[in-house]
Amino acid sequence: MAIHSTAVVDPRAELADDVEVGAYSIIGPNVKIDSGTWIGPHVVVEGHTTIGKDNRIFQFCSMGAIPQDKKYAGEPTRLEIGDRNTIREFCTFNLGTAQDAGVTSVGDDNWIMAYVHLAHDCRVGNNTIFANNASLAGHVTIEDWVILGGFSTVHQFCVVGKHAMLAFTAAVAQDVPPYVMAAGNRAVPAGINSEGLKRRGFTPEAIRNIKNAYKTLYRQGLSYDDAKAAIIAQAADHEELQLFVDFFAKSQRGVIR
Repeated sequence: MAIHSTAVVDPRAELADDVEVGAYSIIGPNVKIDSGTWIGPHVVVEGHTTIGKDNRIFQFCSMGAIPQDKKYAGEPTRLEIGDRNTIREFCTFNLGTAQDAGVTSVGDDNWIMAYVHLAHDCRVGNNTIFANNASLAGHVTIEDWVILGGFSTVHQFCVVGKHAMLAFTAAVAQDVPPYVMAAGNRAVPAGINSEGLKRRGFTPEAIRNIKNAYKTLYRQGLSYDDAKAAIIAQAADHEELQLFVDFFAKSQRGVIR
């Protein structure tokens, strides 16, 4: 291990042999950090926090602090971070709460820029991008390949579906379906994330089918229930639309309209 002489690492913490810990960082007793991870200077990692392999956590981050929830009473809840994440300066990720599953989780290969806040019980998937100052309230789910623009915010219990994108300063108060771009305060649909889909190898035909589903949901004057039924029928012939079907089945807050 390469632990700076000014860092404070509790002897009960479990760090792989090649973990690096920068100057003045503090690692608490219930922390586990896997191989290849770099903890920069002035980082605090506390609580029951598990950090996977090959992560980079930059200076002045706070990982695993107690939730900003008045109901929290010291329960041994958790923060779990996967592999190969980049977490830039001044990010704050809080523990989960006993009122939910008790864990805040971040998957793999996420690019998280400065000043991002993940509140208690958030679930972040894989391959996401959070621009500066994006903030999640408690119990939010961000699925794979989502992009959050700078200063975007997401209300408690909302879900942002796979391949969706939030514009700069978007304020999300309901679920955002997969593939959809959301913009404004309150956020409304603003097309599909076609450029992102091209970069991820979606075929022109698949993108066209997704655009048609978007039009069904937002441009044909259908009720939400009628639009859902129509997209479910379309998904029988176009597998890329199955994400819509799965999303509709679990949406609890209703979708942005």
